[in-house]
Order: sequence, then structure tokens, then C-alpha cells
Amino acid sequence: MFKKILIANRGEIAVRIIRACREMGIATVVVYSDVDRAALHVRKSDEAYPIGPAPAAESYLRMDKILDVAKRSGAEAIHPGYGFLSENAKFAQACADAGVKFIGPSPHSMNLMGSKTSARREMEKAGVPFVPGTSRGLASAEEGEQVAERIGYPVMLKAAAGGGGKGMRLVHTRQELRSALESAQSEAQRSFGDSEVYIEKAIVNPRHIEMQVLADEHGNTVWLGERECSIQRRHQKVLEEAPSPIVDPDMRRRMGEVAVRVAQAASYTNAGTIEFLVDEQKNFYFLEMNTRLQVEHPVTELTTGLDLVHLQLRIAAGEKLPFAQSDVQIRGHAIECRIYAEDPDNNYFPSPGKITVLLQPAGPGIRRDSGMYEGWNVPMDYDPLLAKLIGYGTDRQQAIMRLDRALYEYFVAGIKTNISLFRRILRDDDFRAGKLDTGYLDRLLAKAAPAGASAARDSQSTKLERIAAIASGMFAVLEPSAPGSKNGSAGEAGPVPSNWKQKGRAEALR
Repeated sequence: MFKKILIANRGEIAVRIIRACREMGIATVVVYSDVDRAALHVRKSDEAYPIGPAPAAESYLRMDKILDVAKRSGAEAIHPGYGFLSENAKFAQACADAGVKFIGPSPHSMNLMGSKTSARREMEKAGVPFVPGTSRGLASAEEGEQVAERIGYPVMLKAAAGGGGKGMRLVHTRQELRSALESAQSEAQRSFGDSEVYIEKAIVNPRHIEMQVLADEHGNTVWLGERECSIQRRHQKVLEEAPSPIVDPDMRRRMGEVAVRVAQAASYTNAGTIEFLVDEQKNFYFLEMNTRLQVEHPVTELTTGLDLVHLQLRIAAGEKLPFAQSDVQIRGHAIECRIYAEDPDNNYFPSPGKITVLLQPAGPGIRRDSGMYEGWNVPMDYDPLLAKLIGYGTDRQQAIMRLDRALYEYFVAGIKTNISLFRRILRDDDFRAGKLDTGYLDRLLAKAAPAGASAARDSQSTKLERIAAIASGMFAVLEPSAPGSKNGSAGEAGPVPSNWKQKGRAEALR
């Protein structure tokens, strides 16, 4: 096993990996940009090294600087987390050339699955079902129009090298296609340095369901159950759960077998995720493979009892998977909310700034993966993900109720967050009934906020906060003004004021 690894990331995922390493007796090295000098991952690691200014292109995306830190610190391996360089085959190859183990798949597998068009061609050979469309980038708008006429509108344009909704356009008519293609190609070039865009049939209101796979370096591959990821905004996942409300044991087995076939066709090793679109008839189609650990991995960990980061490290160290497919059991239900620094009242615009008060939930069935703390300045230079709140229960109803309770315990002051959005989702009738698809959140946000129990509860919370502020103000007035005084008169002995009380009251009166 490795003695020391470098974590080429930041935020909550870096903290998550640090904790796994500490449990396994592995020393950790992290890197940080100028604005992350006081970040939580820097505080929790064994060693930390600066790598440049705030822009990711000058720090977290600088392969040379990260590999230099690995060499100077004596790190034997690099865990990329997700985002940044996690799916960059050139970085994986650079690690290999430098004699540092990349904790992830091989550069070959990453190249193959990193391009959606090459992945589609490979899956076509393997007989994997995928959405009708092209397996190569469009050469012209005319070609796109011909393909769209053949497969039928609406169609989706997608960046071959993309993800996160970048370089993606939904096209309903022939008249829209030319300008949409130009726009998608331009955004793909800016985001990924590759303007290749392909076309596929748009499945109306599909579910987005993904399957977690693990593969060791000895030819063993297993699937670990599915995750429902249909609640999205601008093609970006917001809330995920495991298992999916619509997947029965037979469908789970069939999806898992296809996912294993995909991974084996790519000679894949380590942790990966196969994403599917599922139509109203429960037919599923291969969408893409994410060649890294996913943001939503905790829901799989809770429902399988497996630690995916531990397993990633063991696989990278050359160990065999310690279990077979028949040993994998799905138990209970887990739901994850991605807590972002964004303003729900301003079209979810990013909300950087200082966290002045932080009250975090706990209790039965609640897990928090967080990268924030009270007093920390949230930078505006990176993805606004602050933390993940996960609720687990013996069934979906219990998971919902536990998570709903926890969200009302969560309080972040100084910045805006999307916590109120999750309160609304969890109390929505369609969500509770499992009636989900990728258009669900847009429909929910188009409706007026309910004036029922949830709104009343929010109103009650506001009232309590006001009462607390008024009470704090009264206590502040009545508090002895200085040590050794009573009711403000000098010379009479009195109790020394509590710094804890003064700090709390000052924050409540802000």
C-alpha cells in the first residue's frame, strides 16, 4: 500500500480523500491556489504546497506544478478527485512517465471513453444499446440536417469531449439547427479545446440513471447498483438517490451487466460510472462513461456498505477486489443534496463571500461531506459546490424524512445557498411519488412556491430568528458594560461578561 499520496484537487472531495487516507494510515499531500491558502483541505492534510494564482488554468490545471510537488514531497501516487485533471488522459500519462501512480484508469481507457464519439463507436462494436445518432463529429450543418431528418426531431447536439452541459443544445426544428451547431461548437472549443460536436435523438423527458462499476487490474469487474440522477438544472445534477424509484431487481441486473460489458470493452480499471438514458417504457440506452469517482458516490457507499475511495486506493496499489458480484447487496435508500453557494432568488447566481455563521445538521442517518467552515471565504473562482448532505434510511420514505429534518437544521449565514430548493423538492408530491425525469426541476421551478406546511415552517424559522435577535439585543443592553461594574456603575463588583455570549449576540444582531 502507498505510504503517501498527493490529492490534486480542493474542497469537499479533497477532504473526503484525506479522511480515507487517514483511515488507511496513508500520509496526504495537497496543493492549493493563492485564494485557497486557508481552505479546509489545506488545514486537514499532512503537507500542503502552493501552486499558483486563483485561476484554475494557473494552478489546479498545471500538470507540471502538480508533478513537481509530487516529486518534492515524495508522493507515490496522485488521486485526482473529480473535475480539474481527473479525466485528462495526458495527465494520467504524465504521471506514468514520472513514475507516479495515477489513481484511476489507464490513459488508453480514458482516451477511449473520454470522447463520446469514440465511446459510441466502441459500444457499437460491443453490441451495447445507445441512443440513435452519429458516432463521429458533424462535418457540416448540412450533414446535421440530413441526420436529424433521418432520426427525427427533436435532436440533441453534444460536445464529443464535454460534460456538465457544456457544448450541448436541444434542437426542435430544421431552422434552429445551423445556429445551434455553431453555438455548440464554439462553446465546446472554449470549454474543452475541442470543437467536435455530434448529434443524437433527443429522448423526451427521459430519466438519467447511472451504474457504478469497479474493476481491478486482474480482470475482475463488478457493478454496485444504480443512482437516479434525473433532477438536474442546465444539465447539471442537483440531487441524486440510490436506488432509483423505478428500477426493479431484473432491470438492475440487466443494466449492471451492460455496464460491466462497457467497462470490459474499454479495458477499464478503478472506479467508473456508466450513464444511461431511460425512456417511459423503461428501455435504457448507453449515454457515456465517466472515468473517475462521481460527486454522488456517497449514496452508493451507504446502500452497499462499501468505501469507494478505500477501494480505489487498493486497486491502484495492485490489490484484487475483495469481493465478487454475488457478494454485493443493496440495502436501504440514500438521497444526496448538493449544497451550492448560489442565490435561489437571483436565478441561482454564484454567491461567494465569508461564511459568518455555520450550523450543520447531524443525527441518525445523516452524512455530511463538506469543504467549508465558519469564517472561511468562499472564492468565486471555482465550482460553487460547498458540501453534500446525504440522508439514509431503511426505505425511501425514511430517507426523505431524515433529510428533510436535517435541511431545517442547516444554517449558513454570510452567503446565499440553495438549501431552500431542497426543502421544496423533498416536500413536492411528484418527488415523493418518484415521478421524475430530466425536466422535473424546470417544471417545479416554473410553479409558484407552495404556501403550505413548508412555507409556514420557513416563516416560523424566520420568526424565531427575529425573536432571538431581539432577545440578544435586550441582553446586550442589560449586560454589565465592563468588568468590575454593575449596571454600568463603576467600582461595584460584577460578573465578567462571557466572550461566547458576546460573539453569539453580535452575530445575531448583524
